Amino acid sequence: MITARLQTEPFDAAAEQAALIGARTDLGAAVSFTGLVRADDGLVALTLEHYPAMTLAQLQAIAAEAASRWPGTFGTIIHRHGRMLPGEPIVLVVTASPHRGDAFAAAQFLMDWLKTKAPFWKREAWADGSTRWVEAKGSDDAAAERW
Repeated sequence: MITARLQTEPFDAAAEQAALIGARTDLGAAVSFTGLVRADDGLVALTLEHYPAMTLAQLQAIAAEAASRWPGTFGTIIHRHGRMLPGEPIVLVVTASPHRGDAFAAAQFLMDWLKTKAPFWKREAWADGSTRWVEAKGSDDAAAERW
């Protein structure tokens, strides 16, 4: 089972991984990915906007797809929304499986699909007072298409 949740507050990646693994002894690997707000020159903040019900439903659909592709893999997806500053975490994907290949593949799949299929709108705020919407990247689409 792979769960998904949305929140505005930062998360503790190590605590989330520990909670996923718990006292289980049937797992052979855990993979954790944390996406951060990159401090591009002059970037002041990144704001993620979304429609909560639609976004959560899509995150759950992505999680269900990963669980069906890698049976026996467990996971957690946490995606933040709202205003975030450079260096702050945006997204967490933790996967755990009896086999490392499945844990790595599921984590990479989740990130590739989150990047292209999760309905977030990203707006950057810059030191000069300007703002701009972030456009989709062809490289992200290509990464998701390989799955």
